[in-house]
Amino acid sequence: MRSPLPRAVLTRLETGRLVVLSVLLGTLVGGLCILLRLGLDAATPLVALLTGYAPPGTPGEGGLLMVFGDVLPWGLLALPVVGALYAWLVPAAQGDGLNQLVRGYHARGQWPSPAEQLRTLGATVLAYSAGLLVGRDSAFTLIGQLGTGLLRRAAPLDPVELRTLTLAGAAAALGTVLHAPLAAAVLIVEVLYRRFEFEVEVLMPCVLAAVAGSAVYGLAFGFDPLLSVPAVQVPAMAQVPGFVLLALVVTGAGWLLLGSARVMPEAWTAGWLRPVLGGAFGLLTAAVAVFSTPAALGDGLGWTQLGVSGFLGLEAAGAGAWRWVLLAVGARLAFGGGVLPSVGVGGMLGTGLGTLMGLDTAVAALVGAAAFLTVTLNVPVAAALLAVAWGGEALLPALLLAAGLAHAMSSAEGLVAAQVPSRQDSGLRRGAALLPEGIRFAPRRVAEPESAPQPFDAPTEAPSDPGSLAAPERELYRRSVPRSWLGARLTLLSLPPGVEVVGVVRDGSVRLPRPELRLTAQDELIFLARPDAYAALEGVLRLPGN
Repeated sequence: MRSPLPRAVLTRLETGRLVVLSVLLGTLVGGLCILLRLGLDAATPLVALLTGYAPPGTPGEGGLLMVFGDVLPWGLLALPVVGALYAWLVPAAQGDGLNQLVRGYHARGQWPSPAEQLRTLGATVLAYSAGLLVGRDSAFTLIGQLGTGLLRRAAPLDPVELRTLTLAGAAAALGTVLHAPLAAAVLIVEVLYRRFEFEVEVLMPCVLAAVAGSAVYGLAFGFDPLLSVPAVQVPAMAQVPGFVLLALVVTGAGWLLLGSARVMPEAWTAGWLRPVLGGAFGLLTAAVAVFSTPAALGDGLGWTQLGVSGFLGLEAAGAGAWRWVLLAVGARLAFGGGVLPSVGVGGMLGTGLGTLMGLDTAVAALVGAAAFLTVTLNVPVAAALLAVAWGGEALLPALLLAAGLAHAMSSAEGLVAAQVPSRQDSGLRRGAALLPEGIRFAPRRVAEPESAPQPFDAPTEAPSDPGSLAAPERELYRRSVPRSWLGARLTLLSLPPGVEVVGVVRDGSVRLPRPELRLTAQDELIFLARPDAYAALEGVLRLPGN
């Protein structure tokens, strides 16, 4: 039974539904981010009492651009405990919040369970508050994914809407913590792949959700940029070679980082050895903070702010080098995941190199941050837009040049292990490969003239078994589970004659249709049916309540 509405009207209604859901999701995530910000503001001072030290903050997140206290060696012994706990709580296979987001999208929307996400969120908040190399944005990315789960309880979402809105929720959360909604939306659709490819159809929901989330978050905490950058002019042509050289040096540092991060065997990052290595990472961080520089504590964004403001010189390069070492050691253990740790390393390296070469330190810091972020996350456009949101449009030419060079000179690897090379490599687009052995998509038969020769292997008569898979008039169809079938066993489904279920797509693989299998909202059904019989089934499923 077909809908009486024209197809153009149906398309507008479907698009309008996604627009409304994106705005509602952004509003919800913005409110959740307010609660998370209040929790972080309460937790960070409590941990500072233990360590005797508070890293500098940024104006956009309520920081005071000052460092309070001296690190307490005995208090910092809590870092190995926190590091071991973080490595134990964060799933080895899923990684940090951003890696979970990318992996789940390519696995046809098979995200970690809410319990696993909450466990990762708790570990992230604890590690960030203690001063380990965990980005503040990582916790917000998880809040965006959890917000989509809450929306799903209030409004039924099909698998396509769920995948799209999960990315949009993450964009909304990132937009609030980065104070750059457009850059956050572009980053989410760009970080899925190692090379320059986008999920263009996802960009619009991400932008809408990010704008709505930033609007709600800004009502509580203001709309100031995350970093306070002095007014800068377009770099003079005489300084362009210096900025190009700076971008190339930072790109080389990022490339070496990716190679160093792979030195640790992947087998060490799972099992009982994982929390042991997490504790060792916490001990290394404490040692660097006591014997070398306290700039090893925190995600590094506050120190980047000091560099942008002109309070740091060549010492910024040393602090950035130590942070580079920590990121190389901890990357396999999900330390340094997210956006802000890469911004911190690149920003400090850029500040030190800019001072050495006599360049404007504010511009040099942002150029270094854009180049390093491009190498580690494979997001050249988002990296440039993010730095522009903080430093102003006058830096756009220099930042685009730096990000473009970094992307062209770097490898296709990155810190986000779940990235795939291109769209065709994503599990989301390999539907035919997921079919069980012996099942294939059958093209529709086109009527041929009587004079056309018949293929030598074509059957001369209809098969005796009407349910045979070789029946040429039957085709494979794939659709999400209707609402009225949720929770039902396959054996209880009422199907028209000529329609049968031959597979159930779950967790990225196809399962055989066992009669006792219960259907969930994440499942997709594979039908084998005649076109007219499947049309009759779709007519029934379009009735209200289905």
